[in-house]
Amino acid sequence: MNLPPAGRTTEDLLAEVARLKEHDLPVRGGQVTAYVYDTGRAEVNDAATRAYLEMLEVNCLDPTAFPSVVEMERQVVGAVADLLGGGHGIFTSGGTESIMLAVKAARDQAGRDRPNLVLPVTAHPAFHKAAHYLGVEVVALPVDLSTYKAHADDVAAAIGPDTVLVVASAPSYPQGVIDPIEEVAAVASAAGVPFHVDACVGGWLLPWLREAGATVPPFDLSVPGVTSISCDLHKFGYAPKGASVLLFADPAMRRRAYFASAAWPGYTIINATVQSSRSAGPLGGAWATLQALGRQGYAELGRATLEATTRLRAGLAAIPGLRVLGEPESSLVAFAGDGVDVFVLADEARARGWFLQPQLSYAGIPANLHITVTGVTLAGVEAMLKVIAESAEAARERGPVVLPEGLVELVAGLDLDTIDDASFAELSASVGVDLRPGAGQPEMAMVNAVLDALPPASREDVLVRFLSVIYSS
Repeated sequence: MNLPPAGRTTEDLLAEVARLKEHDLPVRGGQVTAYVYDTGRAEVNDAATRAYLEMLEVNCLDPTAFPSVVEMERQVVGAVADLLGGGHGIFTSGGTESIMLAVKAARDQAGRDRPNLVLPVTAHPAFHKAAHYLGVEVVALPVDLSTYKAHADDVAAAIGPDTVLVVASAPSYPQGVIDPIEEVAAVASAAGVPFHVDACVGGWLLPWLREAGATVPPFDLSVPGVTSISCDLHKFGYAPKGASVLLFADPAMRRRAYFASAAWPGYTIINATVQSSRSAGPLGGAWATLQALGRQGYAELGRATLEATTRLRAGLAAIPGLRVLGEPESSLVAFAGDGVDVFVLADEARARGWFLQPQLSYAGIPANLHITVTGVTLAGVEAMLKVIAESAEAARERGPVVLPEGLVELVAGLDLDTIDDASFAELSASVGVDLRPGAGQPEMAMVNAVLDALPPASREDVLVRFLSVIYSS
């Protein structure tokens, strides 16, 4: 049974939580270079945790019942607006929700029967998710394969009468480069189409890098033609997960993101976000993090992050067989291998206690490994480079992944809807991926090589089944 016959003590529960987390990647220390963001300052984490717990049971559903929500949100959104050129904002649960609301607002404002949004292939999949949920077509454009940036001329050519939103990134996640925001804003404005800047990663990073001396082009609401921008505080704001801000230049467009319904006899329904009932814990955690660090704290983190990124890029360039993709203008760095299988390198690094995020090849961009440099990285950047160098040499000695003959064709030709989860788990085990609970961190080079060889639609089908299996009882 999943539900115990009687209640358990707090000590017993916490002991089991520790057991369940035994194989998790560590969230502190900088050895996991994706998913988590660490200041390296325990007192900031403590302040955020306490404020999160203090607001945990407060419900954001009705701000008139809990005015603390209104005041905290005004302060948090106001801080983001101060940094990103003003605007009128909404506090959301994360970048995906911010993006979904931006797409909803643009769709509702345009009122097209067959709406579409124009974006580069490097734009985050959250836009595809929003389009899927909201009935919007995606027009995806190639990027320059030397800079990995969008072309404003391509955007201009792609805008049509049904285009409700143009998207660019500051920076795009895969290679950490900033799309030509001013140029894209100009063509979107000339066409009379709203323009959203996805700064979920960079919104609370780029201003501090600029203050530390980095060259950062204009990218926010101060740029004419930018009508909305998203900024995640649970990334380089270092807040607990569940914290993002969506800003609109025009308050009327912000109202398009809201949802209200009077079509029932119950309590009043008016929501600023996709969710209705939601804990104010993330809001409290974000508010406390901003207050605990202040301008000085973020400026110091910006300087440390810029120095760590500079040292990382120089160190990667000195490792035989590795090359950084593009010229990152942020602290997101991706590198590919020449004569080094990056998927094998990632497994070697994981065996040494470091997680480097694999990225599959797409639209002419080679398979690579991604590193997000955060405030804590500087203290361990030399150790990271040593592990990458050792792992690259080990990967070179092991050689690239050799896929069993016919495996890719077999997987691509499978009708996965006819295969139950148990059979799919057996297929996964045949390529070395153990999906059983408690199996720990698997080697992923083989499965990443299979995914990399598949067309995107097949990758999606396989990943959906993978998720289904690991959550099956």
